Amino acid sequence: MTTLDRAIHALVQRVTQQVILPRYRNLASGEIIEKSDDDLVTIADREAEAMLSEGLASLDPSIAIVGEEAAHADKSVLDHLANDCWIIDPIDGTHNFAHGKAPFGILLARASGGLVQSGWIYDCLTGRFCHAHRSKGAFVGDSAIKARGTGRTPQVAAISVIFLDEQRREAVGRHMAPHYRTVETPRCAAEQYPRLGLGENDVSFFERTLAWDHAAGTLWLEEAGGKAARPDGSPYRVDDWERTGLLGAASPALWDELANHYSKLG
Repeated sequence: MTTLDRAIHALVQRVTQQVILPRYRNLASGEIIEKSDDDLVTIADREAEAMLSEGLASLDPSIAIVGEEAAHADKSVLDHLANDCWIIDPIDGTHNFAHGKAPFGILLARASGGLVQSGWIYDCLTGRFCHAHRSKGAFVGDSAIKARGTGRTPQVAAISVIFLDEQRREAVGRHMAPHYRTVETPRCAAEQYPRLGLGENDVSFFERTLAWDHAAGTLWLEEAGGKAARPDGSPYRVDDWERTGLLGAASPALWDELANHYSKLG
């Protein structure tokens, strides 16, 4: 790990131990808030974001910080995504965390000019630490990772229909599901991207593409030799977060097959 990786690792461990895990399965009803339909935030999210922001600012105070909860409170924070910035998802998988179940994790990234340059994915319960820097490869801890498919037939597709309207759900059932062995996503990008890189899932697609959910994972998967891109093949950009649709796969070939099926959804 680089010096920066070690500093990030120490930071996410500290936040997990001091803020997140003490609240796990220990939240009062008033400490869980519904921001919108099926989108929760807890007191732990807010406390963790504050501590992560302070820690990242100490590492490099020259660049802006885009945190999920800060952006929810003030949309102008999102303007920083076009420039040099840190990106924070303090607890990815908040729905799981709020209901006292795994998985959930911390997602951090650093971007420049709208493109992710570095990404870190930390599993708060297992301690798995995934990290990647552009053109430097992908790692879990100190081990370099090469993405691999499951080797199963049919291929394993993690598909979530949570944020799809009824017409879109029916289209998935007609045009995509028949070609795969479908499994539900874990409602946690900090878990889904490692599943694509570590041989548990072959492909996945995401409807919402918010920067804090996907910045770290897309870079890590790409650096591992997989592919994460918009359905038209264009790269994922953090400053294009309002756009929907993002496909991830354990290899470019698997991605191409998924993109072909996805194109028929209409």
